[in-house]
This record gives sequence, structure tokens and C-alpha cells, in this order.
Amino acid sequence: MTARKILVTSALPYANGAIHLGHLVEYIQTDIWVRFQKMRGHDCWYVCADDTHGTPIMLRAEKEGITPEALIRRVHGEHSRDFAGFHVAFDNYYSTHSDETRHYANDIYAKLKAAGLIEVRAIEQFYDPVKQMFLPDRYIKGECPKCGAKDQYGDSCEACGAAYAPTDLKNPLSAVSGAKPELKSSDHYFFKLSDPRCQDFLRSATREVCKAQPEAVNKLQEWLGEPGDNKLTDWDISRDAPYFGFEIPDAPGKYFYVWLDAPIGYMGSFQNFCKRQNLNFDEYWAKDSKAELYHFVGKDILYFHALFWPAELEHAGYRVPTSVFAHGFLTVDGAKMSKSRGTFITAESYLAVGLNPEWLRYYFAAKLNGSMEDIDLNLDDFVSRVNSDLVGKYINIASRAAGFIAKRFGGKLLHSHTNDQFRADMPGLMEAAGEIATHYEGRDFARAIRQIMALADQVNQYVDKNQPWVLAKTVEHEELLHTVCTTLINAFRLLTLYLKPILPKLAQRAEEFLNVAPLHWGDAGHLLPPAHSINPYEHLMTRIEGKQIEALLAANRESLAAPAPPAGAALPEPHSPQRHAEHQQHAAAAEATAGSKEPHISIDDFSKVDLRIARIADASHVEGADKLIRLTLDLGGETRQVFAGIKSAYDPATLVGRLTVMVANLAPRKMKFGMSEGMVLAASDVDDKNAGLFLLSPDSGAMPGMKVK
Repeated sequence: MTARKILVTSALPYANGAIHLGHLVEYIQTDIWVRFQKMRGHDCWYVCADDTHGTPIMLRAEKEGITPEALIRRVHGEHSRDFAGFHVAFDNYYSTHSDETRHYANDIYAKLKAAGLIEVRAIEQFYDPVKQMFLPDRYIKGECPKCGAKDQYGDSCEACGAAYAPTDLKNPLSAVSGAKPELKSSDHYFFKLSDPRCQDFLRSATREVCKAQPEAVNKLQEWLGEPGDNKLTDWDISRDAPYFGFEIPDAPGKYFYVWLDAPIGYMGSFQNFCKRQNLNFDEYWAKDSKAELYHFVGKDILYFHALFWPAELEHAGYRVPTSVFAHGFLTVDGAKMSKSRGTFITAESYLAVGLNPEWLRYYFAAKLNGSMEDIDLNLDDFVSRVNSDLVGKYINIASRAAGFIAKRFGGKLLHSHTNDQFRADMPGLMEAAGEIATHYEGRDFARAIRQIMALADQVNQYVDKNQPWVLAKTVEHEELLHTVCTTLINAFRLLTLYLKPILPKLAQRAEEFLNVAPLHWGDAGHLLPPAHSINPYEHLMTRIEGKQIEALLAANRESLAAPAPPAGAALPEPHSPQRHAEHQQHAAAAEATAGSKEPHISIDDFSKVDLRIARIADASHVEGADKLIRLTLDLGGETRQVFAGIKSAYDPATLVGRLTVMVANLAPRKMKFGMSEGMVLAASDVDDKNAGLFLLSPDSGAMPGMKVK
């Protein structure tokens, strides 16, 4: 296999806040993919940087009484610490406030200008007479021009959802000084994205750049329109002083807008890496580059990465990305991350309460399928899945065999174990490497995990069938015990190899236990040598305890909740959306507490409901349905089709193989999508509005078809 040359980036985190679990979805996804490519033997580099420019950085530094440079140095250390804590292994983690990024920003700007794609125009915008600065939209507040709601930002209303220009606000005020802003004219620099050259290029190129995700191609088509529509507007790439960033070379007092130099930070970080590693920058970024270039980003910045960025690169004489991979957002327990509920969880707090970072890496991987769908961190499911899969299925394989190898056979495996014998005992385990690799390559980590855990189930069935603890009781079964335990150690090694991109530190400890060199993907084609010595086994992973999750939520409520107002302080205005939402939540909670009693039923009434354990054999989206997932339920020999309204809480890919509870004697209901033959049970709050949906799951040991009494 010829080694590929691959350069990978993640979106640059802004140097104005902490890394939280929502951010980590992207960096963990990218890190898994990069680790897999490196295990395959490819030349794959992963670079990133802090995004360090803009008004928010300048104002925060001023508020703290330090320079912007001091602020971004400190935040860079915090971000680097958090990423390292979750085993995100950048080859270079740099800063956009660098000579390299400045060089490429100036270079790209000069080439776009020479091509006639830069235009200067006078625009009117609000100016703060006290701070003597032009105000970005989010630094202007006033009354919504549509609904009249007070204290709204200069670009959109949080009360009615209206979008508008900051000049449309009624009674505008500067959010920086509180002064009434003035309208002033200023010359701004625009990248002419509306130019026919850009439009024609983007219509052909971006389909290729986003071909891995049809939903992204559809979104680009919506933005671009049909030929002749001219839907793209020119992009304002300048800001006026005072501003923390790079000054435009031929325009004193004008600075590059942060979104111009942020993606150029990919080039700056890689150039810095090339200088230190003696690599050829042009081999990856030149127009004729044969290397692969991939950007992993959130779907909210697809617009920048699939339109502005490729157009800049193309017309400045650089290569465009091979692909842009967009992912969805993170919810926690079916809802947006919330500071009041403690679910706006920082990376630092997760590690501080002693939670294993690889638990989260595994759970995120189990949810990621290469699409732009949002994923949910369901905390109960998180505990259940990690404990069941990683500890119950995977780790226990090693612990069940290692003790016998150490005590009965001097720490050595069987002297004559063969590939053929192993394949007979573990059909498909060695051969699965190719298919699992395909899933990793396509970023469908959820499918890879399902296959790996199905293989782990097969190994555990082998354990139950051969019962090494029984074989160990009699001397005449000594050879068979040695064979069984050797088979289990080899199976554990293969499962470790398949999980290594997701669980790098656990894999490293497993390699030490197995007494082997770092595992590579090609190692799936052979077993450990005959009579191979393994090291004494030490437990590799513990279970998650419920109290650890409680501590995590408490830590984030304590550290992130807003302080209580002082005595006598005015409450928010009655029409404030925040106050209105809080009032609704408190009222709903009180109502639920006071009036949740339902009429009593008799035991005879209850006995009429046939509740059964069901295994979800398959789950899929229902085309044309906003809320439904199509489930195929196994009742222990009988299958049922059920349409469940749980799409807001669950990704279908994460449901397959899970046990749940269903109403088995509910009258079939004909729907436009097909016949629904039952109902799965889920928990929610009283009115289904303030909490997520939570599928019921039976305790370990329950089997499909069992009756719930």
C-alpha cells in the first residue's frame, strides 16, 4: 500500500473562552481519524491553532488590565492543557498571531487585489464616541425594530427571532460604554465574492469539496442558487482601528477582519511545523499539490470553509481543500447545554472531578456517523454504555484469561497456537479489519464501534461456552485451558487494535500488558507468537459511578451559574425572554409537584398491558417525518415494526443492539409511513417540554421476550 500524504485541520478555537464538551466533539472526531490514518502507515499531519484576533479579545484584555498578547498566551496554555487532557494529539498547536499567518494573509490579500477581486467602498456604521471605535453588531444593543423587545443585539432579536441591520435598532446603545452610538462613514475593503469568476468556480468546486456529505452539498446549492442568480454578496474583510489583528499592508488604520486570517492560520501553523520538521510546505499547499487536505468543522461555519475559503485560495494561486467535513452540535440530555442545569460542561471540570477522558472519547465515537446530525450526550446512557461495552464486554476478556496464564502457565501463551485454529474459534475476528477500516475512513465511528462490540460479544460467548474457571478445576483440562486462555488473549489484542484510534491511552496500557510494540493496522493479519510472554495483568479501566456524574453537574453549576442579585436589586423586565423562560420553568415545576397525581387503576387494569423486553435489531430515519424513528424490535423470535417519536433525543445508529421495554399488545396503528405494531416506553417530564426523552432500559441479564411484571 502506497503511503498517502495527508494534512488535517480542526476549526480554530477562539482565544476568548474555555474549551467545553461541545468543542471536544470536533477535536475528538478529528483526532480519531488522524490516529487511524497513522496506524495505517500514512504520512498524516494534524495542525491547529488558537484564533486570536478581533474586538472581543481586545476588550477582554482591556477589562483584565493586560495586553491582548498576554491574554492569548495564557489562553493558549489553557487550551493546550485541555486538549492534552483528552488525548487530542496535534502535531502542531500554534497561534494565528504569528509571523507565518501574517505572511500568508498579506500574500493572499495582495494576490486577490492584483486579480481585481478587492474593492474599497464607504459604509456607514455605528461609532462609540466614548471608546472612539466602530462597533461590531454584537456590541450594539437596543429595542427590536419588529417586536420592541429591549436589550437586543444589533443583528437579531432573541425574543421574536427577527434579523435586521444594527442601524434598524430603536434607541441603540454601545454595549462597551453605554453611550449612544453615532453613525459614521468609513472606507472598508471587500472581497468580491459576487464576481462571476468566484461564482463559476464555487459552483463546480464546492460540490467536489463537500461530496462526502450530501446535506452539505444541498446547503451550498441553497447559498449559491442557480447560474445567474448572483446570490453571493461581497465579503467585508476589513475593520477599523482600534482592533487587535493584522494591519492591512497598504491601508493604515485598517485591519484584516478575524475571519480572513483565521483559516489562513491553518497555513501559518503548518508552515511553522514544516520549519521545525524540515517538511516541504508547497508539497501540501501548492496549486499542483498531490497531497490530501481535510478540514473538520462545525456545520455553523461551513459557509466560511466551503465558500469564502476555497474562493480565496483558488484566486490567490493555492490549492483548495480535498474535502470539508462538517459535524453537528452537542446537546446534553436532549437539550442545549445549560449553565443553570450544570450541563454547560468545561473540559477542565470534567477532568478535575476524575472522569476518564477516554470514556467521553468512546461515547462521542459511538454517536458520530460522518453526517451533520447533532449528537446527544445522554448522561444515563453514557454511564450505561461505557460500563457495559468497555468494562463489561472488552476489559473483562483480558481479566478472565490473564490470571490463569500467569498462575498456571508461567505467563506464556500456548506453544502451538495457529491462525487456522484461531479463525475456527473466532470466525471473522481477524477478517473484520478491512470493514472496520472502511468505517473509520468514512468517519462512521458509530458503525465501527457496533461491529467491534458485536465481535466482543462473540468473544464473550466463547468464554461462556468454555468456562475457563471450570476447566481450571481439573488437571486433565490443562491443555484446553491453555488453549482457551491463549485464544482470549489474542482476541483481546485484536479488539484493542480496532479500538486504538478511539482509546489511545488504554491501548498503550494494553500493549504493555501484552508485551508488544505499538499496534499498527497491519498487525490484524497475524496473532501473537507461540509461547509469547505477557506481563502481569493490572486492571485497565474502572466503571463510571453515578456520583461522579453528580459531581460533574454540581461543579459546573457552581462555577458557571450567574451570581445571585444583591438585595434590593431590580429584577429583569417582565418581557425579558430570560425571565419569562425562568418563570415558565418554575411554574411548570410547581404544577408538576402539586398536581401530578393521576387517577388510580386496579391491578386488573395493569395486567391488561403486556410489557416485554425488546432488543432494537434495527433503527433508521423516516423520510418525511420530523420526529419519528423506525425501529425493528426483536421479542425473542418475533420481530415488530414500531414508529417512535424519539428523533429529537436519539441518533438511530446508537440504538441498534440496545434493550428496551415495549407495549406488546397495543393495537397496530396504520400510519402513512407503514404499520406501527406496538410502543416503546420512554420517560420525560410532565409536559414533554422541559426535559429530554429517555428510553427505558432493563437491568443486565434481561433477555428479549421476557415479560415485565
